[in-house]
Amino acid sequence: MSIRHGLLALLERGEMYGYQLRAAFEESTGSTWPLNIGQVYTTLSRLERDGLVRSLPESEAGQRPYEITDAGRADLALWFVTPISRSDRPRDELAIKLALALTTPGVDVRSVVQTQRSATMRTLQELTRLKYASDRPEDLPWRLVLDAMLFQAEAEVRWLDHCESSLVRYRPAGSAPTPTTPAGAVDGADEEARR
Repeated sequence: MSIRHGLLALLERGEMYGYQLRAAFEESTGSTWPLNIGQVYTTLSRLERDGLVRSLPESEAGQRPYEITDAGRADLALWFVTPISRSDRPRDELAIKLALALTTPGVDVRSVVQTQRSATMRTLQELTRLKYASDRPEDLPWRLVLDAMLFQAEAEVRWLDHCESSLVRYRPAGSAPTPTTPAGAVDGADEEARR
């Protein structure tokens, strides 16, 4: 998520100070991505340095509002029309974790997969509960965020199923089938794991 562009989008609504921006960001995303106030002010400083926002005089309460500049509007418009590239997204820690678990001695990869599946299923249940908690029209922005999270969790469960079935057939390089388990055969535990 681009905090930079999120703040620019919020400032397009009108001038705001840091705490207002954080509250508006969390309201827009249904608090699914909590924003640290330090991130807000650090990002505002960079945006101001880059000429995309400008700070206004402090209020009597000591709060400094910010407003978007024309350059900020142009940058925001470009962001909205530019597709997000897969390479722009953070690394997939789970994929890296499983790849390393396969090559790390003593790690029960099936257990890693099962533990993650259980956690992801709990997340799916919670996200589904949140999605149906309200159907007010003004909740649409955060429901769309929840939908994206639901679809990602569902895809993760499918991928974990694929990983598990791949593990059933996996034989590390240099290992040969044991005399009690012919090549290509699976034992009862592996058969049960595939169900």
